[in-house]
Amino acid sequence: MAAAPPSSAKIMPATNGKGLPATLSREEELAAYRMMLTIRRFEEKAGQMYGMGLIGGFCHLYIGQEAVVVGMQMVLKPGDQVITGYRDHGHMIACGMDPRGVMAELAGRSHGYSKGKGGSMHMFSVEKGFYGGHGIVGAQVPIGTGLAFANRYRGNDNICVTYFGDGAANQGQVYESFNMAELWKLPVVYVIENNRYAMGTAITRSSAETNLSRRGLSFNIPGEQVDGMDVRAVKAAGEKAAAWCRAGNGPYILEMLTYRYRGHSMSDPAKYRTREEVDEVRTHHDPIDTARRRILENRLAGEDELKKIDSEVRELINEASEFATHDPEPDAAELYTDVYRD
Repeated sequence: MAAAPPSSAKIMPATNGKGLPATLSREEELAAYRMMLTIRRFEEKAGQMYGMGLIGGFCHLYIGQEAVVVGMQMVLKPGDQVITGYRDHGHMIACGMDPRGVMAELAGRSHGYSKGKGGSMHMFSVEKGFYGGHGIVGAQVPIGTGLAFANRYRGNDNICVTYFGDGAANQGQVYESFNMAELWKLPVVYVIENNRYAMGTAITRSSAETNLSRRGLSFNIPGEQVDGMDVRAVKAAGEKAAAWCRAGNGPYILEMLTYRYRGHSMSDPAKYRTREEVDEVRTHHDPIDTARRRILENRLAGEDELKKIDSEVRELINEASEFATHDPEPDAAELYTDVYRD
């Protein structure tokens, strides 16, 4: 029997933490819409290529969760860092990494971000401030905490946004990181992407405390729940958390209540939830459809302009697919590079 939607994962109202609507300028609305759409189309294409056997190994799609990383990225500045787990393609694109290089890495090609050796879960770009997807559940949390320590040690006002999921929230290394971050007042925003099911178990069946924003209370770390399906709410909460960290107050926890439409990975049929549940979220809370309606209702852009954006995004992703398909595979000698550092 499919698990019922957890009550703790209800969709939250879009506010900025003060009970006021979170608003975006016309330019911000359109930029957020374009970026969320780019991530959605990229992930749809990746799913197609995986089905065709062009992508091997594991592949975890971000479809449905686009508002989280796009909203958070809107509050960051050059020098800030981002680190996440294995559902990471959306984070890469939001950070400004070239979709061609990301897709080439998924396909194991030589011009991928990790030269075809990392695949879906293990690529990074220091240039773009993206310090990797990480295949071990929760492993990125202490690393992100270490990046924040480096910022504090250097005396800059940069922050590290460290993403992890509701499943990783039960890992012991997460709480060791919380303790260190608060003890040393490290500038790290912990973003918990609560998509309700971890691998396939509802949060109500795996977590004694289902309000994950409260997980830092015993360490005196403040936190709040955010509607992770509304880019406005994410940006507003992100601004508050980033300002807290830059002011030297230590870490902050944001629990993003979000939802993935596909299974945990491409091999997961997601039979632990009902079709009606997924359709309800798609119909009433889809982050891209919500942004589109808002843009049209507020007359920030017309149908023709949005259709043009959609066409440009599709062309970009098709180019990325073509590039990855025709890019050569890495030479066998690459097996011996990047193993040790002098």
